[in-house]
Amino acid sequence: MTVINRKPPMEYRRFGKTEKMLSVITMGGMRFKNGWSEPRREISSETLEQGIAAIQMALDSGINHFESAWGYRKSETLFGKVFNEELNIPRNSYHLMTKGHFFSASEMREKVETQLKDLQTDYLDFYGWHGINNHEVFQQACKSGGPVEELLKMKEEGMIQHVGFSTHGPREVIIKAIETGLFEFVNLHYYYFNQRNKPAVEAAQKHDMGVFIISPNDKGGQLFKAPQKVKNATNPLTPIQWNARFCLSNPAVHTLSFGITEAPHFEEMKGIFPTIWEETEKEIQHSLEEFLKDDPYSAFEGWELENDPSGINIPEMLRLRKLWKCYDMSDFGKYRYKAFEDKGHWFPGKKAFKDKVKEIDCSKVPADIPLKKLLTEAHKEFYTPEFKMIKKANQIKTTVIKTIKQILPS
Repeated sequence: MTVINRKPPMEYRRFGKTEKMLSVITMGGMRFKNGWSEPRREISSETLEQGIAAIQMALDSGINHFESAWGYRKSETLFGKVFNEELNIPRNSYHLMTKGHFFSASEMREKVETQLKDLQTDYLDFYGWHGINNHEVFQQACKSGGPVEELLKMKEEGMIQHVGFSTHGPREVIIKAIETGLFEFVNLHYYYFNQRNKPAVEAAQKHDMGVFIISPNDKGGQLFKAPQKVKNATNPLTPIQWNARFCLSNPAVHTLSFGITEAPHFEEMKGIFPTIWEETEKEIQHSLEEFLKDDPYSAFEGWELENDPSGINIPEMLRLRKLWKCYDMSDFGKYRYKAFEDKGHWFPGKKAFKDKVKEIDCSKVPADIPLKKLLTEAHKEFYTPEFKMIKKANQIKTTVIKTIKQILPS
């Protein structure tokens, strides 16, 4: 497919009550080469070269917002080096956002001071408490004398200009956090293939908060390697371009985080503009919605089973199954299913093994929905039994060693 390249200027939106005008595309900092390796402050020449080139392309494209996090390992150090030591970019010509997931006020302050040093800056435009993902974490983060309160103190001191939060949590928790009035912006998931958080976006708009969309190209469906069925439907746009226009057609959405690091990424990005929503975009949406007819159970989302005693993340499993059945997005389903956490809060959910499926409370399931069958089918499609692969490899290794010993003289 030919990538559309109209080469118009970048567009900018007011980031809610922060009053900052941000480019509608943010450069996310979590996808640099070797960016997740330790030690976090040791930058290889390869990583540095990529960072210099990518950040220069971002600036040349009109991007003025750069996002990182303590959890992204080398990202903050790389941004600091490139902006200040390599490119010598005036600090007032771009905006920096970073984040942290710390539960005490003292550690929160300590880490922010370290992040400022790594980023080689005196202040942060935006600081997000990273990961308000469930009710318990929400209470810990926002308690009196806690980390969010400490961030607000640092705002008064000028170290931080605006405080917000990021979330991978359920919609109800997101809205509760928004309604506290503590935050000026929110980073959340919202894209065509996952519109669950639209009411949270609307709640943020009501409170005049900045809205930052997390990972629309990766968590939004790995659109950089979308199935041919999806590519055909979004033509003449690429799936990335169309999804960006979909997100930005909502005026409450202000910026989308792109993990862009190579020249082709920027060329494709240019095809997003102008961010119109006209007949072509509407026809594409209609084509995508028609695919929902490919599965008779696609309309059942299972949100009434969100906290089922089985521990299975039933709504998310049903969503991934729908994407597989209706859009041929099996690879994406495998990618996300692998990420389910048994006890974590970033992407919670037990896998749908037989014993867990038996524990499902079916009293809330409509009579015409064969839920256990659907979940079992999805599990069979998405589950990759890695431990079996390792066991098989070890068996092969043992056989090879035995064979060599038999061949070689003693």
